Amino acid sequence: MKLGQQVQERSRQRLHNASTMDRREVLWVAASLLVPVVAIAQPATRLRRIGVIGNLRPGEVASDPLQRAFVEALRDQGWIEGSNLIFDYRGGALRGESLRSAIRELVALGPDLIMVSAGVTSALAAKEATSTIPILAIGVADPVKFGLVASLARPGGNVTGIAGPVPDWGKYLELAREAVAGATRVAVIANPSSVVYSDYVAQNEAAARQLGLKLQMIPVAEAAELAPAFEAMKRARAEVLVFGPDRLFLANLPEILERARAAGLPAVSSMRPAVLGGALLHYGIDGRAVVREAAAYAGRILRGTKPADLPFEQPMRYELVINLKVAKTLGLQIPKSLLLRADEVIE
Repeated sequence: MKLGQQVQERSRQRLHNASTMDRREVLWVAASLLVPVVAIAQPATRLRRIGVIGNLRPGEVASDPLQRAFVEALRDQGWIEGSNLIFDYRGGALRGESLRSAIRELVALGPDLIMVSAGVTSALAAKEATSTIPILAIGVADPVKFGLVASLARPGGNVTGIAGPVPDWGKYLELAREAVAGATRVAVIANPSSVVYSDYVAQNEAAARQLGLKLQMIPVAEAAELAPAFEAMKRARAEVLVFGPDRLFLANLPEILERARAAGLPAVSSMRPAVLGGALLHYGIDGRAVVREAAAYAGRILRGTKPADLPFEQPMRYELVINLKVAKTLGLQIPKSLLLRADEVIE
């Protein structure tokens, strides 16, 4: 018997013995019979609104496995899209004024929560736009270093979330050299409009010197610069392409992977969709685990917990995925030592 039914049954029994009760108790028990069972089961009846600044355009949301997983994880907590929850999406390769304008639109809607999954630059823009609406930032690079929160344990203000990978970026150059035996010339594309750009360049340059690699750092701030970037790689005779997490690269991932394929360039990325779409290798956080944690945080905030009281989480699990189909197409022999370390091998 469900909880609500048990309450009602006990109330009926007590009414039956009403002669032993005083008048106030009888009235209370009678009123309890009117409480709907549904009200006991659901976490909230008021419609809540989540504004989302993500890497996806609105039409792409339904087909994205991580966004679907986030919605499903919220459903498990009783937050059901279209019933007591509504999403407002703004996404794609937003930057500059278009990013700030999209965030102002969301703030004007008065959401109960703004979720940012498009990087630390977008999260900082959201923080600048509102100091009262809770902000949940997902997968952002070093939130303390780049001024998003005061500390991981005590974020303060209206922002909390889950940090993105903060590895030594030289790890990707090391993996590129290991996966492509004999490679010495590595091209790295990076978005100069990102607040992490200078730090990203410095880390790659230091790692290349340590590994004895010839590094070609190529700034790409918009999609129109991809074609010239690949021409530059060709002139430099690059042997491997590396690119990190960036909303611009994710929004233009099919073009990047197609140009790499046409040029015969193995691609190493920190974004899982890249290896599923044709990159050779992915190393990064387990997005599915992050989504589950993000949904748990979102549920707590919707129930009234303040972001300042939720420590900024750091992902504990990283995954290495190798696409053997791509390796065979490129004529590459992946070392057995690397295959044994892989969490997943696509064949």
